[in-house]
Amino acid sequence: MADSKIPKNNVEVTGRNPNAKPSDSPTGSDTAKQNYTAITYGNDKGNIGFGVIHQPADVTASVIFQTPDANHSFFLDGDGKRKGWTTSIGPGNFQVECGSANKEAQESLMLNAKNGNITIKANNGKIRIEGTDIELIAIGEGGSKGNIRLTASENISADSKKIVMNAKASYRIATSGVGEVVAKSILKCYGSIFKMIDDSVVEKDSKNGGKKDAEKNNTCP
Repeated sequence: MADSKIPKNNVEVTGRNPNAKPSDSPTGSDTAKQNYTAITYGNDKGNIGFGVIHQPADVTASVIFQTPDANHSFFLDGDGKRKGWTTSIGPGNFQVECGSANKEAQESLMLNAKNGNITIKANNGKIRIEGTDIELIAIGEGGSKGNIRLTASENISADSKKIVMNAKASYRIATSGVGEVVAKSILKCYGSIFKMIDDSVVEKDSKNGGKKDAEKNNTCP
């Protein structure tokens, strides 16, 4: 996900930014960040720096690794609005492999956000999750937490040998178009009470009621 706070891929190699404006600094001085102990080591292939200042002069990088054009960089930021951030930027693939010495039941890779959200986004591609089993678990209390939501601008497709769903309180399947229930073998329907309603009750209620249900379902999205 694009974020304006992510470093712009290059940093000042000195400890002071001569292009900073007084408005950039909370003290009104001509630099937003000052650091007279910054050092860098490198050659024509890349460099490593300690305590250097990002080009906007808003954050000091405690440690940086970057290529000469700075399009391939790794930052450990130490202060400012990105204090404690770890950022990796690269024009190619980002790969992580682990667990070759572990057994199947072990936890080989863990991503843990103690607070805040986790966002995985592919701006121009697919997101795939593959494994011998996939578990989605939402833990929370109240109606605002403990939920799993699927939203698609087009289709949601499920294909398996068996689909089992269990709703402890209630369930609802609704469409503003055509709905079908198909079983090529046996179709079983069980309910302690069956209540079936069509639009004939919209103008005049039936003996068993149903007008309110019809109105409710005709106004639902």
